[in-house]
Amino acid sequence: MPLSAQGESDERSVGAARERSAGRVVLEARGITKRFGTVVANDHIDLTVRAGELHAVLGENGAGKTTLMRILFGELQPDEGEIYLDGQRVRFRSPRDALRHGIGMVHQERKLIPAHTALENIILGHPKTGAILNLREAEREVSALCERYGFRVPLHAKVWQLSEGEKQIVEILKELYHGARILILDEPTSVLSPPEIVKLLESLTRMAKEDLAVIPFITHKLPVVLEHCDRVTILRRGRVVAEMETRHATEQTLAAAMVGREVVLQLERVEVPLGDPIVRVQDLWVRDDRGLFAVQGLSFEIRAGEILGIAGVAGNGQEPLAEALAGLRPVERGTITLDSIDITHAPVLERWRRGLGYIPTERREVGSIPTFSLVDNVLLNYHFEREFSRWGILASGQARELTERILREYSVVAAGPNAPARSLSGGNLQKVILGRVLSRKPRFLIACLPTHGLDVGAAEFVQRKILEAKQSGTAVLLISEDLDEILALSDRIAAIYEGQFTGIVPASEASKELVGELMAGLRRERV
Repeated sequence: MPLSAQGESDERSVGAARERSAGRVVLEARGITKRFGTVVANDHIDLTVRAGELHAVLGENGAGKTTLMRILFGELQPDEGEIYLDGQRVRFRSPRDALRHGIGMVHQERKLIPAHTALENIILGHPKTGAILNLREAEREVSALCERYGFRVPLHAKVWQLSEGEKQIVEILKELYHGARILILDEPTSVLSPPEIVKLLESLTRMAKEDLAVIPFITHKLPVVLEHCDRVTILRRGRVVAEMETRHATEQTLAAAMVGREVVLQLERVEVPLGDPIVRVQDLWVRDDRGLFAVQGLSFEIRAGEILGIAGVAGNGQEPLAEALAGLRPVERGTITLDSIDITHAPVLERWRRGLGYIPTERREVGSIPTFSLVDNVLLNYHFEREFSRWGILASGQARELTERILREYSVVAAGPNAPARSLSGGNLQKVILGRVLSRKPRFLIACLPTHGLDVGAAEFVQRKILEAKQSGTAVLLISEDLDEILALSDRIAAIYEGQFTGIVPASEASKELVGELMAGLRRERV
């Protein structure tokens, strides 16, 4: 049941949103078309948004959502089509122009200044912040917005001190303070913990009740759409393929409309006999880029055929942990063993040769070289093997054959093995990285946010491949900020908060409520 662990009180509050009557049409897009060369990103898209509603726009990666939102926000100009605001035709020449007309947008990537306070970020760029700034008056106005919509954020704290949920609130408050009455949100729940998701959506519902319109653009959080949104428009390959009230929809119907086929939303975790421990980590301490301890005394082991899921909100030590295990970050103290061999200070190449596979969080910046061909990107994990390199000369035939096999077996949409990595969508590039790593049949797989930002179809494929690796006896460390994914795939779940485990629980005993509280540091279990 979607988001069932949020409790009956949350379900009742969400149900109130269903009872809101349809408001007046505040934003209408008619026949929006946008081409990039021969590619049609938006193909005569119609979208109607009413005051007082949460109207979700769904679609796969590459479906045209980003292009559409950039047009609505004035970042791009449509080749064809018209935009109407309160029944009047408008043309936005810039985001500032759109905001003057009452349209605000919160991007998935934060656009805040970390060294400034939350309040300073909110008021930055507002006409009131002219030659003379009345900071006290600005604080009163922002505090009134917080009170009105149920937001809680320390206004005088520096942005770098805030949680991801608080940063999201700062972004929203900034748009509201600048006069937005139609709010576009790009993947608003992608990096939030379950409690933060609940609080955010409660606030968005209150905003809708105040006659504001909220448009969340979402890739794969279908339970959020069903429980909190009133209507949904679904895009596929640049076209609108469905529009419906969410009370008439299910996760399956939404996913099938997005992808164009039936999608398995809940993969069954296959039970396999666990083997001996493959990896052991004992009292691990790792510093971050600031020199502070991001990982503090972690100890765990993973057996053959087991998936240990690390559940946590971004910035709680997951990435430094993965980098230390992969050999990309030094270990301050503690030990890491792989098949009883100490690899604590071993170089990356030795770890690969011993059977460690690594899927990094950043698929473009770390997992690939954008300007290199797919063949060369696959060789990043194979260049040291005698079959692919002898006497310093690469075996181009074998490399191309391997790449073609990965493209075929992993259903990668690409112009061919010589296509540059930058030409692939995020989902297709992730499939190439996954195929490159899994084709080596690793003993120990580190998978960091493997489905982050992917649509439901690509996410299903990646998850299935991880389960296949588990079945073959691979020990898997799964790091994910998607609690549904952690619960679906993991055999055991370790919740991490501020670099420490707050609990390690078997998947059979885990619930969203329990793990969500552990992730947020609200409770601790014996580790």
